Amino acid sequence: MAYLMIAFAATMWGIIGFFVKGLSVAGFSAMEIVTIRVVTAACLLVMVGFAFFRPQLRINGKDFPLFIGTGLLSIVFFNWCYFTAIEKMNIPVAAALLYTSPAFVITFSVLFLKEKLNHRKVLAVIGTICGSAMVAEVSLTQGSSFPAASILIGLGAGLGYALYSIFGKIVLKSYHPFTLTLYTFVTAAIFLVPFFIGKTETLNRLNQPTVWFYALGLGVVPTVLAYFAYSWGLEKVESSQAAIIATVEPVAATILGLMVYNEQISLVQFFGILLILGSVIFVNLPQRHRNANQNNHKNSAPV
Repeated sequence: MAYLMIAFAATMWGIIGFFVKGLSVAGFSAMEIVTIRVVTAACLLVMVGFAFFRPQLRINGKDFPLFIGTGLLSIVFFNWCYFTAIEKMNIPVAAALLYTSPAFVITFSVLFLKEKLNHRKVLAVIGTICGSAMVAEVSLTQGSSFPAASILIGLGAGLGYALYSIFGKIVLKSYHPFTLTLYTFVTAAIFLVPFFIGKTETLNRLNQPTVWFYALGLGVVPTVLAYFAYSWGLEKVESSQAAIIATVEPVAATILGLMVYNEQISLVQFFGILLILGSVIFVNLPQRHRNANQNNHKNSAPV
């Protein structure tokens, strides 16, 4: 169930483009959309918290820096880096750099969370990164055409994306998944709201039924539901495994493009999707099944 919840969260993240495209057409900039997402989610989570999770609203003041980690260093920093990378480079390259996040998660998990590193995790990370690059159809020859600063910003998106798993795993040792999700977005909202103050034209655009539909959808589906499901799953599995499972997001994004926006999929993208899914299945294959397979192989091998 924990693996399914993480995969569900990644799928919800994968369809974020539907809501973002709707708000973009309405005239909102990338960071304005991020602010709408964070603030809408924070408001919804506060209401849900007072209605159903009142005991989970309490936190120890000394733990607040951890929520700064998930809210600012992850949510805000990740979004800023990702949208800046898209602006300075292009979406395929930025997306490929974003999905270096499992490598960051596994590195930090080994260094700070004392998780064990094994060949399966290493191979799964390599597979998911290569698969994501194939889905994005990244050409190795394009790397030299972008300045180093742009590449570093793109890698910063992967780092920020990974930090949620690291800080989140620490928070979940003491708090409920709802508490993690709530204070992550409340912290991010407190930081981002000042950027909206004084923008009369932007505020006026919010007074449209269509905008409200996309804003609420963005706040609920790929945000509240997705992060709560991911936090719930993260509580029960290693952060490195969770990060690898979450790389089904580009698969969901590709399917969204095919079915909703009639985008075409190439043979390279198809094999990239298979590589991502294969890596996810490989890293989560039960140990006893792997041992049984290994034993069967040994027993059937010629002497």
